[in-house]
Amino acid sequence: MPRYLTTIHLDENNVPSDGPSAELMDRMGALIEEMNKAGVMLETAGLTPSAQGTRVLWSGGKISVTDGPFTEAKEVIGGYSIIQAKNQAEAVEWSKRFLQVHEDTWTISVQVREIGE
Repeated sequence: MPRYLTTIHLDENNVPSDGPSAELMDRMGALIEEMNKAGVMLETAGLTPSAQGTRVLWSGGKISVTDGPFTEAKEVIGGYSIIQAKNQAEAVEWSKRFLQVHEDTWTISVQVREIGE
């Protein structure tokens, strides 16, 4: 079965100030448990804020290293998962379900890409 990388994109300046609610975490946990039981979820994790990250750039034959936060970024990757699904349509359906566990105050998107073998 094909594997897919899903990346969760968000604007760090536009998330609820107190972070995910306990109810959201419960709903997310239930969905992840369902995905595990279905054999879909292979790996998932949230990422630390971009302020704690480092960007390494290769340009013009030179390396540059920049510590976060990255003020020019409108969106950052807030988390990811690796899932296996019958096809891209099924991977998209799981991603929709992930988005729907969030409250209406969240503005996030998921990018779904098949992992090349």
